[in-house]
Amino acid sequence: MNTSLLTSKLDALEEKYHGLEMQLSNPEIFGDQKKFLALTKEHAELRDIYLAYQEYKTAAQAVKDNEEMLSIEEDEDMRALVKEDLNEQKNLVEELEVKLQVLLLPKDPNDERNVILEIRAGTGGDEAALFAEELFRMYMRYAEKSSWNVEIMSKSETGLGGLKEVIAQINGDRVYSKLKFESGVHRVQRVPATETQGRVHTSAVTVAVLPEADEVDLQIDEKELRFDVYRASGPGGQSVNTTDSAVRITHLPTGLVVQCQDEKSQHKNKAKAMKVLRSRLYERMLAEKHAKESEMRRSQVGSGDRSEKIRTYNFPQSRVSDHRINLTLYKLDQVLSGALEEVIDPLIAAMQAQALQEQ
Repeated sequence: MNTSLLTSKLDALEEKYHGLEMQLSNPEIFGDQKKFLALTKEHAELRDIYLAYQEYKTAAQAVKDNEEMLSIEEDEDMRALVKEDLNEQKNLVEELEVKLQVLLLPKDPNDERNVILEIRAGTGGDEAALFAEELFRMYMRYAEKSSWNVEIMSKSETGLGGLKEVIAQINGDRVYSKLKFESGVHRVQRVPATETQGRVHTSAVTVAVLPEADEVDLQIDEKELRFDVYRASGPGGQSVNTTDSAVRITHLPTGLVVQCQDEKSQHKNKAKAMKVLRSRLYERMLAEKHAKESEMRRSQVGSGDRSEKIRTYNFPQSRVSDHRINLTLYKLDQVLSGALEEVIDPLIAAMQAQALQEQ
């Protein structure tokens, strides 16, 4: 985006920002709570752009002032100081131009949503299940660092402490914006505890991150659903296993099946299962929409397809490799301990850089 087009867009947004401030300062606006909340949200969304633009204009003016001073200043010591400041301000202008272009990129409408996180052990048997449990712990630690709330919806454990499957809801600030690139196949390479000859084995775990959907996003006709109740199995206590509290929901048009048995209450299990089903159907709807708009796929880091091998965790080398952006880190312990920003931040930066190139 050339500078004149950029400043033209920013001038319009600055004017809009001031207009919103005027509306919000009018006492009459408090009488219409719905309009007040909508204006407040729009004002907050423009604030980062407005503040960055003020900083950009200040730096651009400093460049102009320094250039004028150089044209008349004769003292060499003063000229050296002016040149130094000129270079600093020019660099700042370039940095702020990039920042503003990123801020002007179209927003993913799902970025503000909470998510349904699904982790399933794939190829590799017990070793895959053990790594599924480690991945789940990694996401829980990252969620804790991010001040997010996690609620386990459904969990199926193995006898060795691994996880066949776990489904959790994560609530908090912009959860989907941070976790949306985690969907795909995560490979682990290490020597299993049961391996007697010290050979490295490769196992796989599938991760799916679904933006949480509500009834406004997706209406589900109950006539298209089949509900089955049954006795829960596995850990959970005697009362769980002796009542028909577990719920299985089948969405007949798509064949999607969701089941939940973690709660003692059939009503609570049904509510959780419906939440997962709605999010899966919403994700399917988004995938179909994106498939029709193939250009949108090119603006993402990888397709997010669950069959895609996105990352490898190599224990012998303490290495984490993200194959979509050719990122290699020798920080395996830190990443598994919750320092997931080491991988997520470069992914987001790569997505933004690619989007800027396509403008």
